[in-house]
Amino acid sequence: MTRSDLPARDHHTLPDEIPEPRHIALSDLSDALTLGWRDFRRAPAFGLIFSAFYVLGGWALASVAFASGQDWWLIPFILGFPLIAPFAATGLYEVSRRIEANEPLDTARILRVVFEQRQRQIPSMAMVVLLLFMFWVFVAHTVFALFMGVSALTNITSSPEVLFGGRGLVMLVLGTIIGGGFAAVLFTFTVVGLPLLMEREVDFITAIITSCRAVAENPGVMAVWGALIAIWLFVAIIPGFLGLLVVLPVLGHASWHVYRRVMGG
Repeated sequence: MTRSDLPARDHHTLPDEIPEPRHIALSDLSDALTLGWRDFRRAPAFGLIFSAFYVLGGWALASVAFASGQDWWLIPFILGFPLIAPFAATGLYEVSRRIEANEPLDTARILRVVFEQRQRQIPSMAMVVLLLFMFWVFVAHTVFALFMGVSALTNITSSPEVLFGGRGLVMLVLGTIIGGGFAAVLFTFTVVGLPLLMEREVDFITAIITSCRAVAENPGVMAVWGALIAIWLFVAIIPGFLGLLVVLPVLGHASWHVYRRVMGG
């Protein structure tokens, strides 16, 4: 039994010891993806339920954007989606932990663990991510306005060529670079920080610092892992967000196994 499976009253205890981050290889990413696919096939309902919230959210946002004639807002959202996607995995971490420990996949207990995170440190981490995501949307809006002018932003659907020539192309390149920077920072904070908060009793600052140390210990491997996550999420969004139903659960489960290798699982 881990901290995440304890009653809420037991969370106010001394912090857990945190092992030193270990060095991992690219082969560990391949193994983690294989295990992620295995976990999704073992318990597909959990993955579909957790990822469905993001699919429905994407549809809602797209509907509002198109109805208001502000469909250009979908571009910064899609580019910034990797910033908030890790939170879809919090419940999946518990599913993978139970599979790994040969514990029963009790729906009520898993949902209880996810629900009880509100009394722990994940909401604090969520605020950090939300603030950075909102700042990214503001920066993206500013970049759009600087390069395209406010009047051009409403013509992207009817005139997509505006984006792929002259200032539009420069804007896309610059926006992608800036968005990549935001995503890299959030990835560094959460790749180990989120599963660490789920498994152990630590504060979110310690989790962020530990995650940064883990990335510093494995810069090349973590860069590849972050790039894979960003590419897969982008591709999954293209078919009307429906690809997220499979990609999010597989990446969520795999992220748990990456964490376990880095932190000595």
